[in-house]
Amino acid sequence: MRVLKNTYGVSIGFIPKVSRLSLMNKLTGSSLDRKVKEIPDYLEKDPMEKLLEKPLKIDEYDESIYELRSMSPRTKAKIRKKVIAFGRQSKKLSFVTLTFLNKVTDRQAIKVLGAFLDNVSKRSKDFQYLWVAEKQSKNEVFKDNIHFHLITNKFWNITRWWTYWLEVQKTQGIVPRDENYKPSSAFDVKVVSSNNIKGVGNYITKYITKNTGQYRCMVWNCSRKISQLYTDFYSDMIFLTQLEKLEQADQLGGKIQTYKQEYCSVHLIPLNNITSRLYNKIDEQNKIVWKMIPKEKIKGDKI
Repeated sequence: MRVLKNTYGVSIGFIPKVSRLSLMNKLTGSSLDRKVKEIPDYLEKDPMEKLLEKPLKIDEYDESIYELRSMSPRTKAKIRKKVIAFGRQSKKLSFVTLTFLNKVTDRQAIKVLGAFLDNVSKRSKDFQYLWVAEKQSKNEVFKDNIHFHLITNKFWNITRWWTYWLEVQKTQGIVPRDENYKPSSAFDVKVVSSNNIKGVGNYITKYITKNTGQYRCMVWNCSRKISQLYTDFYSDMIFLTQLEKLEQADQLGGKIQTYKQEYCSVHLIPLNNITSRLYNKIDEQNKIVWKMIPKEKIKGDKI
């Protein structure tokens, strides 16, 4: 029997020799499936909180002491799946781009981002986010300056948070060359319709597909609840048979593209309102995950 690994718009069929029947009907992709820890996930501090608690030493701004990181194809695929899973649980999303007032090191930038997200989390009810780093290749003044793209479930008071984003930069010594310069483009927000499953994924995907930059900091991260979302499930070939029947009936909204490899076959599937129903198994489990964290652990809204 062949085992199929399914995620949003992609199915991988493994040859029997490497198939593991024990995976059948199993959901994967959630941080909840990592090795069990003595401390529950919702009590453990996330990487951003740990970073904020660690004092910055003078030599921490010396970029040369940190290894370069980049986004692998596997990382890019994981980000795309997490964004789609997030969008299927939160119907109101926003896409935020955060840029800097002046030239920054990667370490400075990640420190500012951490302080910003920490403040938003304290003042917003159940604030969830996923961010990716990108280098500004077209900025001739600040060549290769890092900036960040975020998908969030928050409605932003732009004036309030734009002002705070500039202020938190100044606390880290990042000031504009002209002290009166307050670029509105430093905090850009767009509303995202999560009803378009493909569109939600594309919002972040278009920024990571060609992202070949190298960084001396994390290249992406997300809030704990998003990390706990499932993104894949294993099945037998019936899943693919259902899609083929839709294709034959001209109801698939496109064609299945198949790429045969040594140990598996990769099937690219049109992602739309028709095919999205076949991933309801992931959604139903994620609805449970989304409500798992006790309410007292979610910081209240102070705005």
